[in-house]
Amino acid sequence: MKRDRLKHQLPGITNKIVATYGHCQVPLHHLDPTALPSRQNVVQIIEILQEVIFPGYFGKKGLDSHSIKYHVGDSLETAYELLVVEIYRGIRHSCQLSQNVCESICAHCEEIAETQTIKFLEKIPDLRHAMATDVRAAYEGDPASRGYDEVIFSYPCIFAIMVFRLAHELHLQGIPLLPRMMTEFAHSKTGIDIHPGATIGNYFFIDHGTGVVIGETTEIGDNVKLYQGVTLGALSFPRDETGRVIRGKKRHPTIEDEVVIYAGATVLGGDTVIGKGSVVGGNVWLTHSLPPRSKVLISEPQLVVDTLPGKEAGVRTSAVPN
Repeated sequence: MKRDRLKHQLPGITNKIVATYGHCQVPLHHLDPTALPSRQNVVQIIEILQEVIFPGYFGKKGLDSHSIKYHVGDSLETAYELLVVEIYRGIRHSCQLSQNVCESICAHCEEIAETQTIKFLEKIPDLRHAMATDVRAAYEGDPASRGYDEVIFSYPCIFAIMVFRLAHELHLQGIPLLPRMMTEFAHSKTGIDIHPGATIGNYFFIDHGTGVVIGETTEIGDNVKLYQGVTLGALSFPRDETGRVIRGKKRHPTIEDEVVIYAGATVLGGDTVIGKGSVVGGNVWLTHSLPPRSKVLISEPQLVVDTLPGKEAGVRTSAVPN
């Protein structure tokens, strides 16, 4: 098959595409010697830190009390090298945007990247303790669980929460781009969408998980359990006098300790507080606060069941809703 009959038209198409660079309503290009963070490297960082947090479960097998120190040290060295590069790329891009500088290498940004990397890695011990509470919450909150091993290996919420807790620390440190790249990777793998800016306490469990959305300014206390399809979102987006969205305001709800929110429930608004020990039933839509130990349910709908006649006498038919 001859494939180059119309190939001569490609230079013209190329020129048309290049002519759009810099002329779209939103810039869709990054033409700069300083590269943006690498998604592939960010995923590798997640995988390395998952292995550090759950050694023996992921990555290298057969570890013991003698080899663990060397393995963790080697893993942290690799994570350090990757993080310094990716944090540098993120902060360098932001630095160029704010200061309009063009130098390809910035010693100041390199120093910040190294300092911020060490600051982040120093938090791993505390993150492991937090993840231990989440694993325990999953095991105790799901009667179908057969043990901690099963929870760590197979529960999508554990992966999503781990990535969130890592990304949240980078978010608190003011690192651009990387936190959102991390949580969106977890979102793509698990269907659980947690913004790195959210605040989440210990013993957090998301049963099943698919379709859960937790917005940026959400605050969640300890011992909170969510089911699939729960949305903790914004009721509205405040705008300034020019119509632009005002960022940085609290737009998402506060969920206090020991709250359970069942499948499909939607809780909206920055002023909405779900009081301690409350239960929110499935498919409930809430835009106002609840006092502690409240129970909110939708009235059970009336179910009408008719039986369709069979074609012949004695033929059994299925009951279907009208």
